[in-house]
Amino acid sequence: MISKSSIISRFINYVSIDTQSDPDNPNTPSTNKQWDLALKLAEELKQIGLQEVEIDENAYIMATLPANVAHEVPTIGFISHFDTSPDFSGTNVKPQIIENYNGQDIVLNADKNIVLSPDYFDDLLGYKGQTLITTDGTTLLGADDKAGITEIVSAMEYLVNNPDIPHGEIRVGFTPDEEIGRGAHKFDVQKFGAHWAYTMDGSQVGELEYENFNAAGATVTIHGRSVHPGYAKDKMVNSIYIAQDFINSLPRLETPEHTEGLQGFFHLSDISGDVGETKLKYIIRDHDKDKFEARKEMMRNLINEINTQYEREVLTIEITDQYYNMKEKIEPVMHIVDIAEEAMKAVNVEPLIKAIRGGTDGSQLSFMGLPCPNIFAGGHNFHGPYEYVPVESMQKAVAVIVKIAEITQEKYK
Repeated sequence: MISKSSIISRFINYVSIDTQSDPDNPNTPSTNKQWDLALKLAEELKQIGLQEVEIDENAYIMATLPANVAHEVPTIGFISHFDTSPDFSGTNVKPQIIENYNGQDIVLNADKNIVLSPDYFDDLLGYKGQTLITTDGTTLLGADDKAGITEIVSAMEYLVNNPDIPHGEIRVGFTPDEEIGRGAHKFDVQKFGAHWAYTMDGSQVGELEYENFNAAGATVTIHGRSVHPGYAKDKMVNSIYIAQDFINSLPRLETPEHTEGLQGFFHLSDISGDVGETKLKYIIRDHDKDKFEARKEMMRNLINEINTQYEREVLTIEITDQYYNMKEKIEPVMHIVDIAEEAMKAVNVEPLIKAIRGGTDGSQLSFMGLPCPNIFAGGHNFHGPYEYVPVESMQKAVAVIVKIAEITQEKYK
């Protein structure tokens, strides 16, 4: 299998390139610096021996590993994104390599007293004795999803160099702007041409996911009336106070910090304003479609209820659906999940099948006609300075990709 040194070298090469996306830029990709890695990846795919390597005007990359068997096998795909989150800096990433991790605190940055500790991040203890790649405490790492890219490229290279491993046609796809919810927006499913695919974008080793949140974004605007405070009696309408009433009227315990598993939530992600106008930005999440719709209706009803207290429409709301639970599209083709589960067991990875408390390109792609479960890439603590990835988890992901290819062709002999 691919060596640790090869995995480390490739991964560090990728994360050293800043590819942070920008939610405020409508272009694709949303930042020009994403091209730096995109062009490099396209060239690397050619160098390792893939065919039909293409990069389009929006930086979407596709490539093909031709089948090496005579019988007909469905074309499968593996997909990852090369942008990193705008939530935390991805500039000048300086990875640290911790060999033979001893289960104790890892000082990421002594000057800033930033410590990666198993007392807080207890999943670290599952990787004692392994090689970890961490941040230096000043940036994110970018394992989300440059670990996935590392694994796909490494697996394709391994299959090219080991033609005795039988497989059907494999398509590879790398996308921009996943972190801002646009990774699949301009993905050409028909051109990709796969019967199904897997995103390599999960977290801990063993994760296998085929259901995720239904998601919407909501903007509540409170229209107040600003009047000189010395003469405001019976005239001023302070939008900030009304915003406070709205916030406090939603279920306080149905927020991210109080929910887990399949529990949905309302998340107030941004608030701005003054006496005259205040805007509240929410995200709405629920795995259950009916509960998801009920959450949106609850917000609309609350708007109407508060508005009845005033002589005019003081509150307005805009709700935009973002993505849906891919379980609806995966369950009719559950054999694609079964193949991934079988592949994990074959390479001594214990499958951890669970629902994603978030979204994935796989969700949008599934609704675009490309069923696309999600597989672990190995990283932890994404989008911040405590991010890390065990090298052994990346090696296991490479093994899973190779085994999926092998099992798929075997089932269609």
